[in-house]
Amino acid sequence: MIEIYTTDICGYCEAAKKLLQNKSLKYKEINMTNDKSLQLEIINKTGLKTVPQIFIDGKHIGGFNELRNLSITGKLDLLIDKVS
Repeated sequence: MIEIYTTDICGYCEAAKKLLQNKSLKYKEINMTNDKSLQLEIINKTGLKTVPQIFIDGKHIGGFNELRNLSITGKLDLLIDKVS
């Protein structure tokens, strides 16, 4: 399962979702724009305040740049194959 924590006005969030959609990958979007408890949850999980924050099968992979790098190197496909 892919989970992506986002906010409403976030170009990197949109880019990450588009990358996943272009690979025909399903994901669960968790929009935390107006939810302080979700914002605290992601800080506690990652130590980061930035979005997007992306998890694959419960493992934190990082944000858009990390997702893009995984995709470019082919490692994203390997991660997804393990989850499927």
